[in-house]
Amino acid sequence: MAENEPLIKPKPRPIIRIGLFLISHSPLFSVVCCTAGILALFLLPVLAKNTYVSENALLPGSASPMLSHDDASEGHRFMNKILNLDSDTNSGIEIPELVADHMIELGGEVNYHKFQPASNKFHPLHFFLAPDAGKIQENYSCSSYGVNTVGIIRAPRGDGKEAIVIVTPYNSVNISMGEALSLGVAYSVFSVLSRVSWLAKDIIWVAADSKHGEYAAVSAWLRDYHTLSFGDMKEICGESTLPTGKMTQVTGEVISNGFRRAGTMAAALVIKVADSSSEFEKDVLNIYAEASNGQMPNLDLINVFNYLAVHGQGLQVRVEKIWSLLDSWWLNSLGELLELLGKVAKSLNPQWKFGIPVADYVEGTATLASSLYNQALGVPTGPHGAFRDYQVDAITMEISPKFSSNQRIMFLLRVGRLVEGAIRSVNNLLEKFHQSFFLYLLTSPSRFVSVGVYMIAFALLIAPLPLVAASLFSNASKSNSGKDKISFKHSLPSESVLTFASWKWLFAAKTVIIVHLWSAVVTLLPFSLYQIPNSSPSIKLFIWIVLSAVSLLFIYAVSGSFSFSRTSEPQETEWARLKSVTIAATFIGLCLMSVINFATAEIGALLLVPMCLTVVPLRLDVKVNTTRALLRGACNVLLVFMSFPPTIFLVLKCSLYGFDNIRFSDFWNWAESLWTWNSATYIYVCMIHLPCWILCIHTLLHRC
Repeated sequence: MAENEPLIKPKPRPIIRIGLFLISHSPLFSVVCCTAGILALFLLPVLAKNTYVSENALLPGSASPMLSHDDASEGHRFMNKILNLDSDTNSGIEIPELVADHMIELGGEVNYHKFQPASNKFHPLHFFLAPDAGKIQENYSCSSYGVNTVGIIRAPRGDGKEAIVIVTPYNSVNISMGEALSLGVAYSVFSVLSRVSWLAKDIIWVAADSKHGEYAAVSAWLRDYHTLSFGDMKEICGESTLPTGKMTQVTGEVISNGFRRAGTMAAALVIKVADSSSEFEKDVLNIYAEASNGQMPNLDLINVFNYLAVHGQGLQVRVEKIWSLLDSWWLNSLGELLELLGKVAKSLNPQWKFGIPVADYVEGTATLASSLYNQALGVPTGPHGAFRDYQVDAITMEISPKFSSNQRIMFLLRVGRLVEGAIRSVNNLLEKFHQSFFLYLLTSPSRFVSVGVYMIAFALLIAPLPLVAASLFSNASKSNSGKDKISFKHSLPSESVLTFASWKWLFAAKTVIIVHLWSAVVTLLPFSLYQIPNSSPSIKLFIWIVLSAVSLLFIYAVSGSFSFSRTSEPQETEWARLKSVTIAATFIGLCLMSVINFATAEIGALLLVPMCLTVVPLRLDVKVNTTRALLRGACNVLLVFMSFPPTIFLVLKCSLYGFDNIRFSDFWNWAESLWTWNSATYIYVCMIHLPCWILCIHTLLHRC
């Protein structure tokens, strides 16, 4: 090779060339990906699949129900005893004792579980932990404790290592007709299961005293079931004030003081009966499955109940939906467009099954939006959520009956057979639920969208973020490197100039880190605000806002982040580096949140990604002074305004409940509900969404 022959640089690898191409065309790539991500969300009802039972061992409906008309009649008599007991104050017997007596008559092992409600005070160290429902409040009257009545049937074919739980919440102070009916259903099923020979798992019936809340009663019992500490109520209240150890007035037997346990819980079912409804033509079964931080039970459990209710007992199964979307004109128009596209696709190729009827699309979208919202909120939709904290698959089934007073026995028969069939299916399992999906969104009781489908929309939404961040940083470095060399060439060697330019992103990173540290302070402020006595939610919210704003101004002033002019860095590239680091931090935060609660990350990406990608300093648009630039500035202001967390909350509440129910303290109450349930959505709003919003405002107001 000749000495003067130039060296040929090797070509970069194809993956690197693709990356460089996407970075150089990041604006076009961002528009395509964001548009495709939003369209993918609206196509999810079309892409939903029919549910199916994955675990063959479940065999729903393969056996004839054993619950007879006589069992339903016994349950009806038991229900009447409870209602008469509640109205008769001179009987000397309370509802827990009556339930315990009948459990013992059926051959069950019975014990009382005593608890007091948990304190709802905010504590920053309690996040990602189950609500401490067993913690006794200070200065709480011992006469107001709750008493759960627990009965256990030992399986004749089991070894005591597995159990199925039935929960019936009721208010022991003022029991309703629906709660009495749910107790009657559980008694009928408990009576049948105490006589069958096929039972391989123990049955636990928990009559949960819900005068302090349904979730608190169930969570307190679960906490003691899975731990060795049973609370300090005996020591605090004294043994004489508790019903445990007392001889029952009906059977004359003594209930043990010990906490009785069965095996590992295979599944749990919460039975609730709502008031009679004339809205539907037949009895309606409402299924609630969402637990804390978006956790869902195995889809097979929902499939079993849906199959048995529809094909076995002729019930109408429903899941929660956002009713206001059903009358939305734009959603109906989109459904008509998709239906038309489906017809065109089918005419081109009969095997292309694309598109669904308008009514199915609208209802599926309303149900999908409700499922996404409830999972993103991170708050359980029923007492079944307490079981998911211990990785037990559970749902709440709420039946809305439509019958007259003389048809209660038939209602008990139908619902009792449904519960019996579901328990028989779970009893067939040799292992825990694992075959079907744990990450899914429901579009109807019989259709679902798996995580492999709905994660595509999230991936498309966040895909432009790292590319735009790299593009901004690269352009800022290129445009600024020459100016740095000219201004410093007489004082610094060339190597120092290159090193100094390559580390300029640290100025922007300092601002981003400071804002995120401030967000941690905002997250912890409610802990101090709760120490203020006799303060209303409006006052707490006002103090929270004022302290947050003052602390932000103080931190900015101390750190010098308000100083936009630097001798070492021109202002026209400073905002680009700041936006680049902001986008990178937002991308990392959304990815981390998707691991904890995918639905929260999905909604967060919808709100944050457009704002992060489009925001530029307003002064740039004013300097250009064209219609396009002014429109861009107006859109940026609108996006920043609409992405403010209180604004999002108010808009969402107005769309769901109307403008008449809006109050200033609603945002505080909403935030309080999030930290009470230890929802990770509170952490997301305060430590990911809010810092990104502040940094976008910083970029928007940057002086160029």
